[in-house]
Amino acid sequence: MTGSRRHYATKYIAKITSTSPSGRSLSAEVSVPAVATDSRGYPIQRHQLICKVTHILTKSKSDPFPLLSQYLSSLSPTLTTNEASLILKSLNSPSLALKFFHFCPSLSPDFRHDPFTYSRLFLILSKSLRPDRFDTVRSLLDDMEKSSIRGNISTVNILIGFFGNTEDLDTCMGLVKKWGLKMNAYTYKCLVQAYLRSHDSGKAFSVYGEMRRKGYKLDIFGYNMLLNALAKDEKVDQAYMVFEDMKRKLCELDEYTYTIMIRLNGKLGRCDESMKFFDEMMSKGCSLNLIVYNTVIQALANGRMVDKVISLFYEMVEKGCRPNEFTYTVILNVLVAEGRLSKLDEVIEVSKKYMSKSIYAYLVRTLSKLGHASEAHRLFCNMWYFHDGGDKDAYVSMLESLCSAGKTTEAMDLLSKIKEKGIDTDTVMYNTVFSALGRLKQMSHLHDLYEKMKQQGPSPDVFTYNILISSFGRAGKVDEAIKIFEELEKSDCKPDIVSYNSLINCLGKNGNVDEAHMRFKEMQEKGLNPDVVTYSTLIECFGKTDKVEMACSLFDEMSAEGCCPNIVTYNILLDCLERSGRTAEAVDLYAKLKRQGLAPDSITYTVLERLQSGSQKKFRVRRQNPITGWVVSPLR
Repeated sequence: MTGSRRHYATKYIAKITSTSPSGRSLSAEVSVPAVATDSRGYPIQRHQLICKVTHILTKSKSDPFPLLSQYLSSLSPTLTTNEASLILKSLNSPSLALKFFHFCPSLSPDFRHDPFTYSRLFLILSKSLRPDRFDTVRSLLDDMEKSSIRGNISTVNILIGFFGNTEDLDTCMGLVKKWGLKMNAYTYKCLVQAYLRSHDSGKAFSVYGEMRRKGYKLDIFGYNMLLNALAKDEKVDQAYMVFEDMKRKLCELDEYTYTIMIRLNGKLGRCDESMKFFDEMMSKGCSLNLIVYNTVIQALANGRMVDKVISLFYEMVEKGCRPNEFTYTVILNVLVAEGRLSKLDEVIEVSKKYMSKSIYAYLVRTLSKLGHASEAHRLFCNMWYFHDGGDKDAYVSMLESLCSAGKTTEAMDLLSKIKEKGIDTDTVMYNTVFSALGRLKQMSHLHDLYEKMKQQGPSPDVFTYNILISSFGRAGKVDEAIKIFEELEKSDCKPDIVSYNSLINCLGKNGNVDEAHMRFKEMQEKGLNPDVVTYSTLIECFGKTDKVEMACSLFDEMSAEGCCPNIVTYNILLDCLERSGRTAEAVDLYAKLKRQGLAPDSITYTVLERLQSGSQKKFRVRRQNPITGWVVSPLR
């Protein structure tokens, strides 16, 4: 039977030293094989060894180094630095790589790390997130210095990229001189990018100038990175110089290069120059993507060139480039700025195939924020009939916009129809409409909507009750406010400080001062600590009914309880004291106000003027604070 023989991959040459008489056994002397080398004389790495060491390091469940030491000590020749470098490359863990690096010299007195193993470890650490990576690299550089190991230019390039524009960058550049190296094109590129990443376009351009003088050039990525930084810093002359260098030294500029130049000129209001670059870009056959179109549209919008913006938008859509939210934002802003919002209908009609529910919702929100409630509502109605489903954020935004504009009828109509689009109403929506109705004192609508909410849901929350109490109180409907408060007490929600403040304000401002004071005591009994609003409201109530002693007593209690009066509180009590003719106490109170470090406002100075003039007229014009809703005395 014939068959193929299997041969060993490694061949040995031996010398026969003895044989047995029968010839059945022999002994031979085998010399240690020479390590195979490549054409340059470098040893060829043993890939089986590299795989074995990597397996031991990564798969061992316990400390792998004793087993590794046993394995490597049996080898002849011992581990080489090139093999150590490849093993480092195969390790995914920076910590494990660092341990292996420090382990290698223990294998043999002859093992000595070289620039390649150091560079490999630097590269591994540069990609890690170890918090001590910078200190570790600095320590390794010290080891190189002590061992008189000179790195190569690749070592420097890795270190520049690792440290970036920090104080260590000077150290990196010092190594070039110390090790007698020559910077190459990649070194300059690393240096330029280090400065650019730290937003120092000036130093980056300076390095680029030196690089240029030595005949080196960047790649397209490096050029665009430098050009973009210069453009952002509006270093126009330098940006144009780099751009011209690119045209001379590169065969083809890409769309990013032109986009940068279009954006730069657009920011400067040079629309014609932007269009010149755009035309040149198209003539060279560059790809016209969304970023390019958005950049050109923004450049034209900066120059308030509405017709050209619309024309370019038409072209963009015709070529199948889908607009995004940024596109519509730029167009909306320029239409609003130029008073040509009617053009929005054309924009929407042209891009109808791209008008998704989210884009409609975005436009509605943006128009609402810009204060164009009517246009937002009209667009919202289009969205309503165009899509079966609804966008909750858009509906909430529309509700807020309508309520802010006082369009409560439209807001209530929208609130009643939201469920048609598969969206459940929530308390936030109802509270938004309640606030608007209360602010406009449309109490019948407020009452009807509240009854509908109780019948159909959702359940009112404490904010709902507080809005209703405050609204009925401002409208002088004390009984309704008390009724709502009692419903709050019976509900799953419990009254909070705002609930009591609203009720106390309602009772006090409508003449029920004793009831307001009783609610104040009830609040304290329930463990709710009155705040500055509570005290200020009740002090004003006492002041309005000429109960000056009660007002002063409450002010003292407030301070004793650790609740610091604000300027409104001081103004209320100052007015109370001045109107009652207690001038000396008013002056003392003003001095206390100053000691507290509070800044007097216009109302404070009005009271002081009356104190100086000796006027204590009973007639006062009472002004409502637009923020708190308090009626604050005193204005003459």
